[in-house]
Amino acid sequence: MILLKEPELDQQSVCPYLTDKNKQFEYFFAHRLTGEEIARLLAEGWRKFGVYYFRPACPECRECIPIRIPADTFSPSKSQRRNLRKNSNMEVRFVSPEFNSRVYEIYRKHSRERFGDETSLEDFIHTFYTPSCPSIQSEYYLEGELLAVGFLDMGNNCLSSVYFVYDTDYSSLGLGTFSVLKEIEHAKKLGLKYYYLGYYVAGCGRMTYKGNFLPRERFDWAVSKWETAEA
Repeated sequence: MILLKEPELDQQSVCPYLTDKNKQFEYFFAHRLTGEEIARLLAEGWRKFGVYYFRPACPECRECIPIRIPADTFSPSKSQRRNLRKNSNMEVRFVSPEFNSRVYEIYRKHSRERFGDETSLEDFIHTFYTPSCPSIQSEYYLEGELLAVGFLDMGNNCLSSVYFVYDTDYSSLGLGTFSVLKEIEHAKKLGLKYYYLGYYVAGCGRMTYKGNFLPRERFDWAVSKWETAEA
């Protein structure tokens, strides 16, 4: 790992998940991480976009809980099996990260219609196509048309979901859940132990779906250890 900026705290600002609270991150910049190094950081609760690595250091709460799925023991629920059947005609590819205009079109549309955010091509490339560790891209095709893309980091024992976007014209397909199921499946196929699903905030509606994947493990910030989540 080549450290570009030593860890420090950013300024407090309104939390995007729990708007009655403030957020604050510990962060640093780095690149050329090995699979072992990114796996260690993920196991310590860090997340990343490009060369920017961060984890919450909020003064008021510790509600952003890192979660991961043990890939070898995961079994889809009844509703998740329905999702897999519903999308059984979807072609899924796992490839090296490769930018094209359709990927950015999906990202821009998803950001605008899901979150009301406007985006720029420069920020998109900087965030998702400036790799600082081993990474891959998941692609989801229906009748030859690209509908969704996942950005994933790969550690020596894990796969980590960085971000996922889909064409919002196909919201009824449940592609967010489908992508997690296929990426867990891919991690298991590669012999990787864990699939990291990012932070889970119990009080945030748009993260509710993350609570539906069991068994899973949660990171306890107080003791810096992973524990099995019962629900």
